[in-house]
Amino acid sequence: MPITSSQLLEFVRDQYGTSGPVPLHAPVLGQEERHCLLDCLDSTYVSSVGPYVDRFEQTLREYTGAAAAVAVVNGTAALQVSLIMSGVRAGDLVLTQPLTFVATINAIRYCGADPVFVDVDRRTLGLSPQALSDYLTEYAELSDDGCILRQTAQVIRACVVVHTFGHPADLAGLVEVCARWRLALVEDAAESLGSLYRGVHTGRYGRVAALSFNGNKIITTGGGGMLLFEDAREGERARHLTTTAKVPHPYEYVHDDVGYNFRLPNLNAALGCAQMLRLQGFVNAKRALASRYAEFFRGSEFEFVLEPEGCRSNYWLNAVICPNRESRDSMLRETHAAQVQTRPAWTLMNRLPMYADCLAAPLDNAEWLAERLLNLPSSAPRVET
Repeated sequence: MPITSSQLLEFVRDQYGTSGPVPLHAPVLGQEERHCLLDCLDSTYVSSVGPYVDRFEQTLREYTGAAAAVAVVNGTAALQVSLIMSGVRAGDLVLTQPLTFVATINAIRYCGADPVFVDVDRRTLGLSPQALSDYLTEYAELSDDGCILRQTAQVIRACVVVHTFGHPADLAGLVEVCARWRLALVEDAAESLGSLYRGVHTGRYGRVAALSFNGNKIITTGGGGMLLFEDAREGERARHLTTTAKVPHPYEYVHDDVGYNFRLPNLNAALGCAQMLRLQGFVNAKRALASRYAEFFRGSEFEFVLEPEGCRSNYWLNAVICPNRESRDSMLRETHAAQVQTRPAWTLMNRLPMYADCLAAPLDNAEWLAERLLNLPSSAPRVET
């Protein structure tokens, strides 16, 4: 059954009850956010010290079940520290997927390491355990120094998986491959707050995970990120490094390592605390919206992207697979002309000029998806509080 852009526009406008512009993903803010922000301003603790930062970390720790949560200035900083905590050094290689936002790959380069691009799974949109295993079997070997790329003798230190658009990747498969090849698994969970894999929150399977609270995420702190750890001691180490590695002292300035000025300001954390009160309502509303999208596209030539089996997705960004690039581009043009925001997938990272010379396995699935994937308006309508 064909679906026209006019039908899609009518459906989307009906979801949001508007004849005006519809953004791809907008934050939902209200009185509780205003109250917490004004309270923070009145306290004068607006920078990196204050009770809201501690409260925000505690709330995220309790919500996800992680042993430690460390708040930082943005998701990119969280990814960079995740890699540092995983032992990534200059000259190392990090295996990851090309279908992601550029911050995932920039964080690798910030550490002086290089990405190696491995294909994704069409079902999850995340890194494929089979593709990862195949690449390592063909090109890598284990030595006393760890996992080594035979071609260059470089150490392959870590693997970064992205829970694309909030859909959990195949974590069981990735954990097994990484354990077999002695790789640190880092979860880029920037998009997946509220998503579960086999009943456990994403970010709980790797050595460390990174969350994002940018303005377009399921909850926002304006700008902000969070590190999740299964080892509380690792969390304490990360908190120390992200607060300039300053040794506690009543008045002396003593620093015992190369630290980073990455601590989340109290003002941003105040917004996050208020947003966390709404999180379950956001998840419920977005999952309900996804169900309506799925029903709308049922039986058509468009394939709506559903959560993987055994998972609960937050459906951060709803996505549909178009029959071909021509139909996708037609939808993009016509929805934008009507001021309804849709988006293609990100340009594959191996096609960007600064990463075009990086090593890559065959990327058939990523290339197929990049030609056909279309993101749809995904703000939480009719939010429950």
